[in-house]
Amino acid sequence: MAQELNPALHPAASPHLPGFITSPGESDVLMIVTGVILLAGVVGFGILFLTLHTLPERMAHKSQKLQFEIVAVLGLLALFTHMHIFWVAGLLLALIDLPDVGGWLGRIAGSVERIADASQGGTPAQTADRPTDETARPSQENVASIRRSEGIAAARTERAPATTVG
Repeated sequence: MAQELNPALHPAASPHLPGFITSPGESDVLMIVTGVILLAGVVGFGILFLTLHTLPERMAHKSQKLQFEIVAVLGLLALFTHMHIFWVAGLLLALIDLPDVGGWLGRIAGSVERIADASQGGTPAQTADRPTDETARPSQENVASIRRSEGIAAARTERAPATTVG
């Protein structure tokens, strides 16, 4: 036959037990509170880690940096390889303003292209306004206003007095 558990204390047990010791069959409140605190601590630490980890990427995105994609890739490399040098490099890139060399080179390329077209027989204005298809042709009003403005500019240059140094 099964013996029933006697809730009476063992004769060797102290009569003054601490409050966190529970009787048999009751729920352990201390273990539940400890589990909740542990779970909240792990989730809080994870959020703090990921927030700190994405700091360079958020900084580069907020300031509209050209090197945003490079900073993002360095952040992912640091996350998956656990090599902190990638995170430091991403942070430094997020803090440094790199010059927009691509914009300068694009303007230089466009100017050289217009000069090359002008030297082959066309004028720079003709090559810049050359439509790519029939629907992109300028309207008659736009052409007339362009010709008027070119005529005004030509008249101004003819009326300008010649200055001599001496």
